[in-house]
Amino acid sequence: MLPAPTAPALDVIGLVVRRDDRTVLDDLDASFPSGAVTAVTGPNGSGKSTLLDVLAGAVEPTAGRVSRLQADCGLAYVTQSVPPTALPLTVRATVSMGRWPHRRWWRPLGRADRRVVDAQLERMAIADLADRPFDELSGGQRQRTLVALGLAQRAGVLLVDEPTAGVDAGSAALVVSALADEAAAGAVVVHAAHDPDAIAAADRVLALGA
Repeated sequence: MLPAPTAPALDVIGLVVRRDDRTVLDDLDASFPSGAVTAVTGPNGSGKSTLLDVLAGAVEPTAGRVSRLQADCGLAYVTQSVPPTALPLTVRATVSMGRWPHRRWWRPLGRADRRVVDAQLERMAIADLADRPFDELSGGQRQRTLVALGLAQRAGVLLVDEPTAGVDAGSAALVVSALADEAAAGAVVVHAAHDPDAIAAADRVLALGA
């Protein structure tokens, strides 16, 4: 496995997120260190996905701030659900998207990029599905493909929303093991979770209230 770039701790300070008249996150302070898997837990509506959106830069906080990261650290975000028709690609092409940040748009993937893609297909046990269209996969197979896409980016920060949702026990174990490996390589790994096994396997747990 290629080592992930070294990343600093990712911190949120006094984070507030309001949507319409509802406060989703209220004055949250938290630290997500490199070299550890942090599971974000809490009931539905507690702000788990919103927190990941803020960490990813997809949502601007109402107040507070997220610590700045090294520009070359890289960030990969695997969202909870992607409509099958949103990616009219094969499994291999979908996972290959994780290498795009490392290439200029007009250049094809190099040999090293293809090795990374192949490694993540094997890692998520979807190499035999490489030529299948993404929209023909089962829910669990799609989830493993999206996790492989995030892993292929080799980012210093890996954010995953419900990584074991909709997968069987064997697939969940593969995903949890891969997240642990990324942390061991020095990445900041944060995932939202309801799955007790995924939570128990994390190094740290951040519990959000309703």
